[in-house]
Amino acid sequence: MEMLSEHQCEGWLEGYLLTGRHGLFNCYEAFIHIVDSMFNQHAKWLKVTAHLPWRRKIASLNYLLSVMDHCLHSRHYVNVVIAGKHPAPQWLPMDAAVRHCAAGIGIWQWASNDQDAAPDVVMACCGDVPTLETLAAVSIMRAHLPDLKIRVVNVVDLMKLEPSTEHPHGLTDTDFDELFTKDKPVIFAFHAYPWLIHRLTYRRTNHDNIHVRGYKEEGTITTPFDMTVLNDLDRFHLVMDTIDRLPQTAAKGIYLKKQLKDKLIEHKQYIDKHGQDMPEIRNWKWGATNAGKPA
Repeated sequence: MEMLSEHQCEGWLEGYLLTGRHGLFNCYEAFIHIVDSMFNQHAKWLKVTAHLPWRRKIASLNYLLSVMDHCLHSRHYVNVVIAGKHPAPQWLPMDAAVRHCAAGIGIWQWASNDQDAAPDVVMACCGDVPTLETLAAVSIMRAHLPDLKIRVVNVVDLMKLEPSTEHPHGLTDTDFDELFTKDKPVIFAFHAYPWLIHRLTYRRTNHDNIHVRGYKEEGTITTPFDMTVLNDLDRFHLVMDTIDRLPQTAAKGIYLKKQLKDKLIEHKQYIDKHGQDMPEIRNWKWGATNAGKPA
């Protein structure tokens, strides 16, 4: 059912779930805040009724395929799934995706090169576009700064970032440090507001070295890649952020930053003229022959 009233849709869904059936609420991020108070009341109700032995657990409230399969099989939760509306790459085969989503967080070894040594930097990502831009950034650094040891950490369940003492999904400090290290720079690409990552990780040992790029209220009618550029979330800014935190990149890093700044100028000129992103952006694939280009 569809209606231009988030309140009505939320009420429909909550009532529908009480009948023992499953439901899904699709909404844009800008409009979902309209039902904040209704969501909060539903969550409080779930918390209270969880302690009533005579009440059966109802289907979870799902806001929005392994992640969706997990959500639809859950009970007595509120699941928020963030998904884009454009075609996206499939980074993992289904069996690996199921394992990764079940874990909620993990190192993508196929994109990392720190298997035989401690990483120089951790490139973390959460969300479809941030993951794409992070992997594109990693491909640039592995081609132009091959001596760098890079670890790629992908996050599916944000609650993994919280301490286990604060949330049942949270990681212990030991497990968190094993992923993000105790003292290395972490460049975290996130699809929403950067402050949320800082709020979830402020107690962690390496919090001072976590640098987050995300949505900062910049945007207009433009190309998909330009939206990331406007918010400093694109592959070029991610590489430059990394170089700024790794003095060992030395002259190579300085010259690479110059190339990337030139690329940003080229990008702006191209979209102004053609109204779409450059082919090397639109057609980029992990492991392609042009992966070494700063694009």
